Amino acid sequence: MASKLEAFTHWVNEVAALTRPAKIHWCDGSDAEYQTLVQQMLADGTLIELNQQTHPGCYLHRSHPSDVARVEHLTFVCHPDEQDAGPNNHWMDPAAAHAKIDALFDGCMEGRTMYVIPYCMGPIDSPLARCGVEITDSPYVVANMKIMTRMGAAAQARIEREGKFIKGLHSTGELDPERRFIMHFPAELSIKSYGSGYGGNALLGKKCHALRIASHQARSEGWLAEHMLIVGIENPQGETHYVAAAFPSACGKTNLAMLIPPEGYRQDGWKVWTVGDDICWMRPGADGRLYAINPEAGFFGVAPGTSDSTNPNALKSIARDTIFTNVAVTTDNQPWWEGLPGTPVTDWQGRPYDAANGAAAHPNSRFTVSAKQCPTWSEMAEAAQGVPISAIVFGGRRPSLLPLVMEARDWNHGVLMGAAMGSETTAAATGAVGVLRRDSMAMKPFCGYHYGDYFAHWLSLDQPGAKLPKIFHVNWFRKGKDGKFLWPGFGDNLRVLEWMINRVEDRVDGTETPIGILPADGELKLDGLKLDPAQLDELLDVDNAGWQNELAAIGEYLQSFTPRLPERLHQEQQRVAKALDDADAQPRREATAH
Repeated sequence: MASKLEAFTHWVNEVAALTRPAKIHWCDGSDAEYQTLVQQMLADGTLIELNQQTHPGCYLHRSHPSDVARVEHLTFVCHPDEQDAGPNNHWMDPAAAHAKIDALFDGCMEGRTMYVIPYCMGPIDSPLARCGVEITDSPYVVANMKIMTRMGAAAQARIEREGKFIKGLHSTGELDPERRFIMHFPAELSIKSYGSGYGGNALLGKKCHALRIASHQARSEGWLAEHMLIVGIENPQGETHYVAAAFPSACGKTNLAMLIPPEGYRQDGWKVWTVGDDICWMRPGADGRLYAINPEAGFFGVAPGTSDSTNPNALKSIARDTIFTNVAVTTDNQPWWEGLPGTPVTDWQGRPYDAANGAAAHPNSRFTVSAKQCPTWSEMAEAAQGVPISAIVFGGRRPSLLPLVMEARDWNHGVLMGAAMGSETTAAATGAVGVLRRDSMAMKPFCGYHYGDYFAHWLSLDQPGAKLPKIFHVNWFRKGKDGKFLWPGFGDNLRVLEWMINRVEDRVDGTETPIGILPADGELKLDGLKLDPAQLDELLDVDNAGWQNELAAIGEYLQSFTPRLPERLHQEQQRVAKALDDADAQPRREATAH
């Protein structure tokens, strides 16, 4: 025990010697500690108190205007061999990366407090959970980590017991964009982040640990660390199926995780349970099924687009004890963003609101809140063994071509569907908005190693005795010729999830097409939905010529991961392309026969 604790304290002392803080605070994760930090941040202006009558325990934080999103071009994955990082990551030699960032850390905490945050990703007693320690000079980070992880004394006890943890070192530095780096060292199980206070760059338990480092860990240990929500669908008979779903940021993940069934479904007794909204760790169980935990304890959600019409459960969750970041404020000091009623008086930078300055709330403004405050939170989120996954869903924003839903014919085909995922870019990452980019499994910014090896790892789960979930692809965002969405989305997405569960239970047959299995006539329950039959036809239409072009583009994209692209995935792409060609030739053959 002593040696395990010594390794921990030795590292903390090393960091202190490098950063030279005025004092060191070991976080215990208590509510009293949180309140002390809040009072300290209110006093120095890091936090602003919001209306305590309407939003008790809620505070606003304003980021530096240059520090409002993930910075993918400054995020590095530092494997000893550059090939292991892959074309999907920015790479730097580990020794060079340490030297570069340690020069920035040198003396950076002078006059500041250094906080030591022991934390656990996942239920504290779960064998699937993993621990980490983040050292930071930001009380804002400490407060957010208290909400987002199981942080403090219990996590420290587990670390001292196991002697294993991810080392994370963070400093806000000077918030200078020219002196900002997020470095990951998968072989060392460590992270160094300097110069940013933004969530994804500074809350090291989140994307840095739970995805980039964990994906590398998962590959070596035979599990999956994925950018997925976990939702439970309970039918009127009281049976619950758990679904894991991957979407790029701002494509409706949180809305799906907290879905409210349409009225007819509610009356029939359908319920939806929220296990997680962003990250999913899955491991094969003794019975061959995949079991999943949500490693996080809170939601770090995008505020704009969250409203009473889109996600009332999220709104209810954030009515108290929430940290808001970069939202606007109303006259009576309530948090505000586009989509909410009322009028902003101050924008996200604290300026008097002026439409000429753009949106009142930053498009990537956030809320941090405990998951337990969600009305649909499931107690199974604390289950040590996780929940069994019945279906895996991939999706993205595609205005055309991709049907509302399609099922993969087998695991290989499902991995291809995930690998081929494309979506229009959103405000969650810096850069242009509305550009189509491939984002395999929604992991492009988060996979801690070469995508070719990652696809091979996915394929490797298909082993004798495995009872793997069915894989589906959805597209809630298909548009008609008038440019309007064809599918209502939101709560009505449960209709599509019900079809998936019926497929899992072999209750419906579906229709075989070259691109996958689609709902057959009458299989999607549409009662109470004003949907023109022509709209449904368009939603489920398979445009052969368009798909031939898509498969060619997918093939080109996959080739960018050679020589590490698994041959099985290339063969699967070729199989679908041939099926499309054969289907295209069929009508010609029939016409010739007549």
